[in-house]
This record gives sequence, C-alpha cells and structure tokens, in this order.
Amino acid sequence: MKRTIPAIAAHIALLVALICCVGLLGNTENTEGVSKFNGELEHNVTLRILENDTAVKQGYLGELLAAFNKQYASYGIKAVDANMDQYTDLANDGPFGYGPDVLYQANDALMKYVDNRHIMPLPTESIDCFDTVGEKSWQAYTRNVEGTDYVFGVPVNVQGPLLYYRKDMLPQNWQTDWDDDGDGICDIVQYWTDMYRYSKQLKQGNEVTADGAKKFGYMRSFLEPYFSVGYLYSYGGYTFGNNNTDPKDIGHSAGESYKGAWVVRQLASVMDERCIDDSVTVTAYSALASGEYFATVTTPDVYTLFVTEMKNRGYSDEYIEENLVTANLPLLPASGDLEDESKGWVESRMMGGIQGYAISSYTKAPNAALAFVNFATSYEMILRRNELLGIVPARTDVASAVGGLSAIINSNLGEGNIVVMPSISEVAQIWTPLQTFFQDLAKDPFRTDGYKYDTVNKIKQKLVEVDEQIYSAIFTLA
Repeated sequence: MKRTIPAIAAHIALLVALICCVGLLGNTENTEGVSKFNGELEHNVTLRILENDTAVKQGYLGELLAAFNKQYASYGIKAVDANMDQYTDLANDGPFGYGPDVLYQANDALMKYVDNRHIMPLPTESIDCFDTVGEKSWQAYTRNVEGTDYVFGVPVNVQGPLLYYRKDMLPQNWQTDWDDDGDGICDIVQYWTDMYRYSKQLKQGNEVTADGAKKFGYMRSFLEPYFSVGYLYSYGGYTFGNNNTDPKDIGHSAGESYKGAWVVRQLASVMDERCIDDSVTVTAYSALASGEYFATVTTPDVYTLFVTEMKNRGYSDEYIEENLVTANLPLLPASGDLEDESKGWVESRMMGGIQGYAISSYTKAPNAALAFVNFATSYEMILRRNELLGIVPARTDVASAVGGLSAIINSNLGEGNIVVMPSISEVAQIWTPLQTFFQDLAKDPFRTDGYKYDTVNKIKQKLVEVDEQIYSAIFTLA
C-alpha cells in the first residue's frame, strides 16, 4: 500500500530519536559532527540544496522543495535551490559560507569530503529509509574511523549503465535471423557479438535517416572511464583491492582484463571517430531520437532526456513507451573476441555508483538539514523521483513497486555485476590514466600510420603501465 507523506509530528519524533543514535555513534575528533544533531529543529532558517542538473531541469527539485517547504512552513524552515554548479567544491566553498547545506552527488564525489570533515556522519538508523536500503548501498557511504564504522550519506539511487535501444530499428527479419537461442528476444540486444555484427552491417551499408544522416548501430564514447572500465572488470580486472578499499592494490591489468580492452577496440571499429571524444555523449539523445543511432549505453536517470527528444520529433507517448527500450547489458564472449562465440559467455560487469545526500559540516541548521534528507528519501519522494527522472531507487520497497529494471539493477548490485565506485579519496587519481588509455584504444582502428594495440601483448603491457601511473599519482607524486 502506498504510504502517505509523514506528518510534521512524525518528523519531530524522528529527530528526537536521533539523540539516542548520537550516543551510539560517539563523538571522536574525526566524527564530532554527530554531536550537532540534538533533536531540536532550528526555526526560521533557509537551507541551500545542491541537486544534479537533470533533477533541476526536469522539475523534480522544484516539486521536492515545494513539498518540503509546505510541510515545515510553520517552523519558518525553507529549502531553496543552491543555484550553483552540481560539482561544486565543498572543501573550498564550505569554510567561507558559500557551500550548500545539503549535497546530492555520487558516492565517490561525496566521500572525498570525509577526510577533512567537510561532511558530517549521520545517525542513519532512525531515518525512514534505513531498513529499506540494501547493505551494498550503505557500504558506499560507510567509512571506518578509529575502529568504528560511520555513515556519511543517505543513498537515493543506484547508477548502473543500461542499454538504450530503438525497438523499431531492429531488422525486420530478426525473429528468423537474429534469434538463435529461440527465446523470442532479438539476439542483438542480448549478446555483444550480435550487437557488433549488426553495427558492422549498418556501418558498411548505406542506410540514412530522414535527415540524411548515416545510420549506425551501437554508439558510445569511450572517453569516460566510468562507462569503459567495466569491460576490464568483466574479465577479472578491478580498481582497488579489498573491495575497493586498498589503493596499494591496483588491478586494471589483473586476470584476463586485456580481453575487455580488446572488446572496446572492436566496438570502436564499428563506430566512427566520434567515439574517441565526447561527441557521442552529447548527441546521443537527439541521435537516438532521429534514428541515427540504434543503441547506446548510459545511466537510468537520463531516460527522460531521450523521451523529450523523441517527443520533439513528433512521436507519441505510446510509441515512445513501446519503442524506446532499456535493458541489461548484453553478454560478453568468454573469448574476448566479438567474432568468436565458441567458448561461451560471461556477464557484463560495469562500474556503478550510489548517488545520495550528505550534510555539510558548515551548515548552521543541521537538524533542519537532516529533516530535509529524511523527507527527500521518503517513499513518496523517491517514487516521484523515479517517475520524473527514471532513476533506479536505492530503496528496495520503491524498486519492487516500480519493478522492471529497477528491481533488476538492485539485483545486479547485490550479485556484484555492478561494481560501485571506490568511496576513498584515492579514486580521484584513476580517471586521467584510464581516460587517456581508453581514448587511445578507441582511436586505434582509425589509425593510418600503424596500430598501437593490435596484439594481446601490447594491450597487456599498456594496462600494466596504466596501473603504474595510478600508483605513482597516489603515492609517489603526492
């Protein structure tokens, strides 16, 4: 049964209950923030809320602020849009009073603020969503301080790459020629080998859109390591050891990760040179809507951006719902060769993240800020966030209610097929070496002066160099 938004009295009772949790959390030097939650709501205060750009553009933040402000109007508590870049630097802005009171970002971005106490540990066990969020989501915001685990953020949604494709662009003969396993689902969207073959066919063909643009199959920029490093994970690679907590153990070259790099190189070959930079990323919404791209991979929370582009082209809601499809990532060939299915299949493992709320240590209204976080992560508001933004809720009760991919992605997270980004500050050093490598790798099929990654040994050697660069950036250059 759908819950109703909690009454003010329930929120006040929650905040009073937090006093007990504060005692359990302690008050060490590194976690003194918990002492600020004394259960007494501050009156006549304004909270600055930093949300992501999509939530702002699609109107969700406006709805959230209006609902919260109505609920707390009698206390003079008002939440407003912080009106600053979604990637604002709290470490520099907060001490001077320019930062937000509440921040919404991915776990890697928020948890970097733990080291110098820019965000506060939270008494999370009394927050409404505590028992409905999975353990792995909470782990993304947990840090051990002097032998005790503290939680510094409240999970909102699970980010894990999804396949987006146009069902109406499938080959007309797919039921006879592209369904070898006979399960009634086109193999193109189930196996990377078939996606590769179909994309190669389109690239070599002469099909164009109504706008005269050449049609492509799968298109994705390899500039962003977030969407590329999972190919390494799928074959035994990893970022940091000990569940992404040990930066001394760097493993992008571990296992048979070179196979994943070879997959990337092959996929790039059926695209064009736009896959080398961010051209595909910025055009994906309009290009899928126009039929220029058959498929791409991106996160669940941008679904509405694809819908908007298709509506702009005159497609009805019914047509979009039927033909704009999101699905789990296809299976990879165990061989690592997109032209060799003989050795069976492996699950696609991809990097993911847990986006959530944290509270600035510099806020002058911690109890009101905590009330906002509790309100924003309530069943109703997370359900509404799903409706407007297409997110995958971290709340398993909402995920079960909406079903479909929300339930599947939460399952993938639990099974380890979504590898959550490290929540330690050292993760900042992985992006540039990985980006440089994947960009260079994607460029390889288009080189006219000799390939750099046309053998397994060349790829293996480069992956070792990438790990060494990351290690040096963390420990030597620092």
